[in-house]
Amino acid sequence: MSDHQDLIDRDRKVTFHASTHLRDFAHGDMPGRVITGGKGINIVDKDGREFIDGFAGLYCVNIGYGRTEVAEAIYQQALELSYYHTYVGHSNPPQIALSEKILELAGPGMSKVYYGMSGSDANETQLKIVRYYNNVLGRPQKKKVISRMRGYHGSGIASGSLTGLKAFHDHFDLPIDTIRHTEAPCYYLRSAEQEGMSEREFSRHCAARLEEMILAEGPETVAAFIGEPVLGTGGIVPPPEGYWQEIQAVLAKYDVLLIADEVVCGFGRIGTDFGSHFYGIKPDLITVAKGLTSAYQPLSGVIVGDRVWQVLEQGTGEFGPIGHGWTYSGHALGCAAGLANLAIIEREGLTQNAAETGAYLQTRMQQAFGEHPIVGNVRGVGMLAALEFSPAPSARRAFDPALKVGPRIAAAALDENLIARAMPQGDILGFAPPLVTTRDEVDEIVARAKRAVDRVLDELTNSGDLQN
Repeated sequence: MSDHQDLIDRDRKVTFHASTHLRDFAHGDMPGRVITGGKGINIVDKDGREFIDGFAGLYCVNIGYGRTEVAEAIYQQALELSYYHTYVGHSNPPQIALSEKILELAGPGMSKVYYGMSGSDANETQLKIVRYYNNVLGRPQKKKVISRMRGYHGSGIASGSLTGLKAFHDHFDLPIDTIRHTEAPCYYLRSAEQEGMSEREFSRHCAARLEEMILAEGPETVAAFIGEPVLGTGGIVPPPEGYWQEIQAVLAKYDVLLIADEVVCGFGRIGTDFGSHFYGIKPDLITVAKGLTSAYQPLSGVIVGDRVWQVLEQGTGEFGPIGHGWTYSGHALGCAAGLANLAIIEREGLTQNAAETGAYLQTRMQQAFGEHPIVGNVRGVGMLAALEFSPAPSARRAFDPALKVGPRIAAAALDENLIARAMPQGDILGFAPPLVTTRDEVDEIVARAKRAVDRVLDELTNSGDLQN
């Protein structure tokens, strides 16, 4: 038995894996892989097989793998201070410097940063802030939060409720009572063109549906709206033209806070420091994680806007110290990694590369798949892209879910040593390569993806499933 297989067999016996068919994995009916290293946009498994990571881990390894500068920053900080809590005014030098940098990047209107370990816990913090905010203002009934179908905001009880994906709700008794979900801004998925709607008209339609929900619930009960600038796990869907302008007008009308979930878009992924800057979003609260450290250490953040911060100060003036805290908030090693990561992004111009090489990625995807027989939609922005598959692209029909076209194409891509992600709730293949990706590497990603899609096309044709 190889060392790799021995590790996988041991893993099956002891590890509970995220987003995994637990029975199949535990009993050896699905493959495993032990990753041992990486460099640039590539990772290597225990057998020495090298893959292009076309999804940057989970959208997060923005600076690529093997950056020794970050490892050195973590090491040096560990020599000085690995950990001390940040309760009751305690801090550490990297936390202070990182907070200053985040607020500089976020721009005017943002006041403070609260740290956690993941996007999920950051969105749990957001919900507590929203509740506290309205209690301080004497509005105890204003507690409902509206998210969107197909949105992704985490896997906790509350953050999983904000998530608008079926697999994160079913059998977990979610969503909780104070969370609602409105229309997803999926122009292609809603076949808006077939209904005669332009993108701008569809955006107005989404805003109208949001307003209808607020009025039905009662504006005095609706506290906040949360959304990703670009839908991520829900299919990598850029918003239709004018969407955020229309949505923000409704929120302002009914005094509803706006939470921008920048866990995927933040720190350069779509060619600006934040997705909010790209789309003209002016949030009250911002959630960050992933690209904050490029996943070299777990770290998340809640960026609190001036408007909300003033009320939080008022609340502690009335009620005493705020009753919220995580043991590892502001962890010195995570903050050191964040500082080193953001320094690399700035020094190497990776946000600009995401804009320029990202535009090239979008062009190459259109060239390769725009007229492909089983590709219904090619979409993306910056270093985010997706292919949505259809047996009849002009009619926007979906494949029979039993055919598992998306997972089959992702598996075929893996055979080509390319990691791309089969997205939930549809036959969609997602791409989110590291921000260090070059044009030559984009060409290789597209070429490998094309071979994978063509292979499944041949399988569907030969089996008769495409004609059926």
